Amino acid sequence: MKHANRVFAVLGLTLSAAFSQTAELRTFTNAQGKALQARLIGVAGANVTIETAAGQRFILPITSLSAADQQYVKSAPPAAAPAKYTFKPGPNDKLSPESVNEAVGQPMFAEAPLFTSSAEEVAARLKIPQESKTKNASSYRAYTKDDYMLFGAHPFSVAMYAENDKVTSFSLVFANKGDLFSSKGGSELHFDRDTPPAKAAEIVKTAMDKDLATISASLTKLLGAPKKERFGEGPSNIGRLTMQRWDWRGHAIMLAEAEGVYVGVQVVPTAFADAGGKVEDTVDKVIRAKALANLEKRENGDVVIGDIPMVDQGPKGYCAPATAERAMRYLGVPADMYILANAGNSGFGGGTSVSALLEGIAPQIRSKRRSFDEWKSELKMKDIAKYIDKGVPLMWCLYSTKQFNTTANARTKERKDVKDWAAWKTKVTGEAAANSLPKDKETSHVVLIIGYNKDTNEIAFSDSWGERYKERWITLPEAEQVSQQRFYVVGF
Repeated sequence: MKHANRVFAVLGLTLSAAFSQTAELRTFTNAQGKALQARLIGVAGANVTIETAAGQRFILPITSLSAADQQYVKSAPPAAAPAKYTFKPGPNDKLSPESVNEAVGQPMFAEAPLFTSSAEEVAARLKIPQESKTKNASSYRAYTKDDYMLFGAHPFSVAMYAENDKVTSFSLVFANKGDLFSSKGGSELHFDRDTPPAKAAEIVKTAMDKDLATISASLTKLLGAPKKERFGEGPSNIGRLTMQRWDWRGHAIMLAEAEGVYVGVQVVPTAFADAGGKVEDTVDKVIRAKALANLEKRENGDVVIGDIPMVDQGPKGYCAPATAERAMRYLGVPADMYILANAGNSGFGGGTSVSALLEGIAPQIRSKRRSFDEWKSELKMKDIAKYIDKGVPLMWCLYSTKQFNTTANARTKERKDVKDWAAWKTKVTGEAAANSLPKDKETSHVVLIIGYNKDTNEIAFSDSWGERYKERWITLPEAEQVSQQRFYVVGF
């Protein structure tokens, strides 16, 4: 109950403060007397969904509410569509979207605030393809061509996040030590990256200094001198940085430099920036229920976790931070692979110390009421099932060799047309016994184990290489041949 109490206490200080309240909102009160302005969206089983004025939705146990509110949510019809949001006025609001977009270099803004806009429509005008879509959240990401410019500089990654098809934030990454030395291809080809030059650090610093100066000058010319603020969560080398901030019509544009790692811009609601970028905790009971609800049990015996957000690491060796971001976001812990790469001491073009990364982020994971487990062992079906059956994926370290990927790709394709699963079991058991998959330390990789089939002795895994790689299958004996026998779990 103390976690539900914390949700109510924090929400009033974050995104909902950015917008005016409407007649459709009502005051919900939890059992401890904490109040929250929100509207009822609906009831499903033992949980209720409510939405703040900012459009942020939360699923809470009905029993966490006061007796009067419990009666209300069980009898009241769903709320009408939210009214148009209004923002607290600021000195730069007289500037038109057209003049701001001229400085941005792309049609990012319109008359309607980003945070009330359709994510699909914004993504279309910025030419950002969809990266991931779950029941309530989506993300869009583009690894841009050299002529794509924002604020006078070239962003290597343009990511937009949304909830219920409403934009929640942008994360733009400019000069950084990953993309500046990335390979020429994505997915499996990222293992073919070139050797970074000896003067990589000097090259990165020069590029970062240039982008930082260009972006700052562009925004200052348009919006005036910035404020300097601390923003984000966690230790300074992971997520909490000093940023330059400019405001316009309820949007906070935040420019940051993680020394020697990346230059980035975030666009967030001004109230979220006012709160220092701190995200409210998600109730543990709700996380457990949502995780179980994502578990898919198929007629053929497959047990698979769905609704895990995809993060495409792009053409660089960021599999560990990208996979960690997926695991963290899935269980309600904010994360960004570029920031996580800093915690993992990622090299130029990629290559991350998994142990360093997870050691660095473990305190942040635990501060959000999530657990963090790690161990070394052979692949065991009982260990996998222990977590999957709770709706929790496992981070698995392996050697993602060409032979391994060829086998997994072929097996996954064949599997889609299987009708006789007894015959399939015989087939893959024989192939696994005859197969010999070598280990190659140059192909060190991290994926999520997301499912299993005890009868066929197979496991399902998901790579941070885009939707095409969100679910692949391999037998347990074959997986063990390429396993590094190291596992990490963000759980509860």
